[in-house]
Amino acid sequence: METTTNLTNQARERIAAAATEDELRAIEREYLDKGGIVAGLLAAVPSLPGPERPAAGRAANQLKLEIQAALASSRERLAQAALAALRSSAGFDATLPAVRAERGSLHPITQLTRELTDLFHAMGFLVLDGPEVETDLHNFEALNIPKDHPARDMQDTFRCDPEGKLVLRTHTSAVQVRAMRRLKPPFRAIVPGKVFRQETTDASHEHTFHQMEGLVIDKHISVAHLISTMKVLLRGVFGREIEVRLRPGYFPFVEPGFELDARCPFCKAGCSVCKQSTWIELLPCGMVHPNVLRASGIDPEVWGGFAFGLGLSRLVMLRFQIDDVRRLLAGDLRFLEQFS
Repeated sequence: METTTNLTNQARERIAAAATEDELRAIEREYLDKGGIVAGLLAAVPSLPGPERPAAGRAANQLKLEIQAALASSRERLAQAALAALRSSAGFDATLPAVRAERGSLHPITQLTRELTDLFHAMGFLVLDGPEVETDLHNFEALNIPKDHPARDMQDTFRCDPEGKLVLRTHTSAVQVRAMRRLKPPFRAIVPGKVFRQETTDASHEHTFHQMEGLVIDKHISVAHLISTMKVLLRGVFGREIEVRLRPGYFPFVEPGFELDARCPFCKAGCSVCKQSTWIELLPCGMVHPNVLRASGIDPEVWGGFAFGLGLSRLVMLRFQIDDVRRLLAGDLRFLEQFS
């Protein structure tokens, strides 16, 4: 008890005499840090006779509290002294407005992702996520793409290990299987995220880009539900009704599969965006393949569904009329500041 009383008095005197924040920090480290004086006192309590331990523990904790209070009081004293010195200095005018902080902005991909997330959430969709380093099972085999399937050659995969068991995911479709194995049907879900492919980069191709996977599993689902959902999506993105069309397309994890095109929102007779065709190839989609349902433990005789893969990077380019996909990930502040 006598030791803690002496330490308290000593600490108070040193704290009251401190003239800078650095001196206060040094005292704080000496007394309160791990391995400091207070920690040493608390560590010594178990070695004391039983009857003395409670009082010794209380005294050490009281020392800690008093030092903390003295430090807080001294810091306030130094802050007030600094403010008083500033007010008395020549040229200081407290009525002048503060320097305005520069305002940041969200990346255009982040902006659109948040808008679409809100849109799909309003339609009852869950928002899911998955690993960017994916297993070959989830990225290919469970999506009806076996090892000898030619579709693997179309995706130019980044392999993460010599055996090829781990890959950088080539599409957000990899989360489809995880979702169907974890969630009980019926459900609706979207998966926004980053994907990777070994692409030769140019104005329309990049090795890293963004997608949004959509998946609906329910009974009595038809192509009409798919088209209706896509129309709501496009209306939310462009603020008006957009005409769509379906063309046959092959994707191993859907049957039938489609390429969904949207009428160009920027022209009526053709422009550089739609390559003079008045149609923009927007996203692949289709009805979930029965093999994919079986691989996920879902009976295709009872449940069905549709899936789509929306290219977020491409949609951002269309919405903001960006002519080079490489700008999106280049980190050029001059470009990004336009979207504040």
